[in-house]
Amino acid sequence: MAPIEEYIKEIEPLWESRWLTNMGVKHNELEKKLREYLSVENISLFTNGHLALESAIAAMKLSGEAITTPFTFASTTQAIVRRGMTPVFCDIKPDDFTLDPDRIEALITERTSAIIPVHVYGNICEVEKSRISPKSII
Repeated sequence: MAPIEEYIKEIEPLWESRWLTNMGVKHNELEKKLREYLSVENISLFTNGHLALESAIAAMKLSGEAITTPFTFASTTQAIVRRGMTPVFCDIKPDDFTLDPDRIEALITERTSAIIPVHVYGNICEVEKSRISPKSII
């Protein structure tokens, strides 16, 4: 474990700027390092997954219905609703509690514009099997 003095030195600029979160010194530094490391021009960090999901829905200009699982943190559904969409709940697999990809197709209508599977309890959902078209998954 690093000495407390080393930790204090690292966070001192945050304390002095009184800017502890979004778009602060450490935030901007991490974005820059990630751009370099990933060799990309643009990257956006978010405070939480809810804001990232809402932003993805907005950026993709999705509307209508989004198929997702009811077995998730409430924020998943809230992001869908806050962006003016209607959540359509698909059942889960009993062995790992993730969205059951075999039940998705029956829920698709002309209003469906997204399928939003969710990893849960460390179980990875079958994203590829859940994909209906290249633009259907967030």
